[in-house]
Amino acid sequence: MSSKRGIFDWYFKTNLLIRIFLGLVLGAVVGIILSSSPAETVMKVNSYIAPFGNAFVRLLQMIIVPTILFTLIVGTASIEPSRLGKVGIKTILYYAATSVCAVIIGLIFAIVLKPGTGINLVVADAVAKEAAKTPVSSIILNIIPTNMFDAMNRGSVLQIIFFAILIGLALAILRDSKNEKIKKNAEAVFSFFEGMVEIIFKIVGWVMQYAPIGVFALLTTVFSLNGAKVVGPLVGVTVILYAALAVHLIFVYGGFLLANKVNVFGFIKKARAPMLTAFATRSSGGTLPISIRTAEHMGVSKGVYSFSLPLGATINMDGTTIYEAICVMFIANAVGSPLDFGQMLMVMLTAVLAAIGTAGVPGAGAIMLLLVLESVGLKVEAGSVVAAAYAMILGIDALLDMGRTCMNVTGDVAGTIVVSNSEKEFDRAKYEKFDGANA
Repeated sequence: MSSKRGIFDWYFKTNLLIRIFLGLVLGAVVGIILSSSPAETVMKVNSYIAPFGNAFVRLLQMIIVPTILFTLIVGTASIEPSRLGKVGIKTILYYAATSVCAVIIGLIFAIVLKPGTGINLVVADAVAKEAAKTPVSSIILNIIPTNMFDAMNRGSVLQIIFFAILIGLALAILRDSKNEKIKKNAEAVFSFFEGMVEIIFKIVGWVMQYAPIGVFALLTTVFSLNGAKVVGPLVGVTVILYAALAVHLIFVYGGFLLANKVNVFGFIKKARAPMLTAFATRSSGGTLPISIRTAEHMGVSKGVYSFSLPLGATINMDGTTIYEAICVMFIANAVGSPLDFGQMLMVMLTAVLAAIGTAGVPGAGAIMLLLVLESVGLKVEAGSVVAAAYAMILGIDALLDMGRTCMNVTGDVAGTIVVSNSEKEFDRAKYEKFDGANA
């Protein structure tokens, strides 16, 4: 007996990445065709299409604060204080150091190559707003909220991050308590937040099912008002991102590995299984079993990789921080509001801290990009040029996500070698024999 097919089966059973890409292409084609029409026709057609894009923007705005709050709490609370010790501290310091290097590299590439410059996006019923200029001296102090509920209401990203990390740290310590009652209560609270993360990700999944329609509507509006001139900058930002990722791989990871007498090109050959899996699946979490098996074949101590790899899949997102730095600069330049030094420092802080809460699942970096934009005053609001520029990035996000996820996983594997060698628990003979096959 054949099962009934729903009227929208053709839509929901088609790969989401393909649908979003088709939304980008169709939006670009329709918009370019429409751009040659009289201005009155363009405005009339956009008045019907734009609400579908604006609805998508409002859905994204809706999930920003709960996504930050719950994912960061769970991410921070997942670090077990009892397992820290020397290995834990070294692992976290390595992840922190490479993340800072990553966002600096991303900003340097964006400052030098200026992605998005010259687009001068135009949208209907909106003009570019000046991004908030924050004095450097105020940035650190403003991280501390005076009223957490007010901070959530205003969408003060760094304050939400700060508060969420405090809750996560407290919860991590209480989960490790010797008092069984305290430990039980803490585990219950942790389970609640884990459940909330699952709920939020389910909602995010629903929102992303609407993404192809939203991207089509937003891109149709963008191209109808701006023509084909925005195609080149999208290719440019992709090339810039991959160039920055390559520099990070060769010089940052290569530097750490060289300090531990490991050749980076030999490492790449041996680590190709998790790298290619991450590139194809766009999931750090999904690649974790391959990463663990590879680390074992490389001669890394189980006592190191059993801690560093799961932790890295949770908090080590170097590729994502590079992506966020470059894409924020692209969007700022595209809307004619380039960032000053204080805002770049804000990008550094937010990108590195947000990495703790970036889920190791496909597309999570695009959601976190929203909060980095918010932190520098570039709010993604319905009908705004910022929303239009963000839609351009979202349209090619799958291509960008493959590179950044590959980098995230590569950093995890490299870190296990660095930490294991520092603990004199690295079997170099086993590493040399392993050729990267059958991982």
